[in-house]
Amino acid sequence: MTTAAVFGTGSWGTAFAAVLADAGTDVRMWGRRSEVVDAINAGCNDEYLPELPLPERISATSDPEEAAAGADIVVLAVPSQTLRANLTTWGWVLPDDAAVVSLMKGVELGTTKRMSEVIADAAGIDTGRIVVVSGPNLAREIAVKQPAASVVAAADERVAQRVADACAAPYFRPYTHTDVVGTEIAGATKNVIALAVGMAEGLGMGDNSKASIITRGLAETTRLGTALGADPVTFAGLAGIGDLIATCMSPLSRNHSFGVRLGQGMAVDEVVAVTRQTAEGVKSCTSILDLARQHGVDVPIIEQVNAMITEGRTAPHVVGALLSRPRKAETG
Repeated sequence: MTTAAVFGTGSWGTAFAAVLADAGTDVRMWGRRSEVVDAINAGCNDEYLPELPLPERISATSDPEEAAAGADIVVLAVPSQTLRANLTTWGWVLPDDAAVVSLMKGVELGTTKRMSEVIADAAGIDTGRIVVVSGPNLAREIAVKQPAASVVAAADERVAQRVADACAAPYFRPYTHTDVVGTEIAGATKNVIALAVGMAEGLGMGDNSKASIITRGLAETTRLGTALGADPVTFAGLAGIGDLIATCMSPLSRNHSFGVRLGQGMAVDEVVAVTRQTAEGVKSCTSILDLARQHGVDVPIIEQVNAMITEGRTAPHVVGALLSRPRKAETG
């Protein structure tokens, strides 16, 4: 019997815990807040996925050592910019032979490291044991068992297959891959592109405008990923265009919804006050832009979104800046 520990009790961590449980894996979740832990043990994460009953195979604890004990698979589902601090606190409890799965989609501020790199650096985990799960995986849809597919990427195909076997639920189909870099870059940049698409919608623009941003955003993502050594084919798959479409177009997407409010004229602080949460693209746009600049990659959409987030540039200004750029052939 496979046992998994899931560190993080947010929407996606909880939904993926349910996937693992429905696939026959026993799951222990770790949460920082006792009230969320108690709710999970009572059968429902009321704060993040209200009214959705959790499988009986799931339990929760506030003790990281208890959560990790004997786990074959450890899943990390904390906010990306807190990953290093969390691993510094309890990374030592992770079993030496467990596959370590990242559900996080971001690039670390300051270091420009991908999440798998932060895991290796902060917790001393061998890169061969690190797995990335990414795809068009909106948490609420998966929590209600709507069919979805995802990429399970690891440098070691055998480790990827072990995790894929553990999460192959009747409604969740995993595909293994060895392109960790491409899977992570696609997952991080799509959040920023979704902010831009949301802004366009907030400005009243239609599907032509949004499709143009998505397509050119995919071009930026592919340029950055291949510059880092990713397989270009990755960006045409579930972790690339699949996740990009879902995040850019769905009202369930936190980044899309955040962008809509920005397009309607709200400031970042105002959106945070209304929604009581910050979208991942808001936190990671600067680090992704820094990473692109380090490698000489042109990412104009990401650059303009970052200017809006960090410099207070308005949505109409962002659109104007993108449309007034020098024209060129569409070669990528």
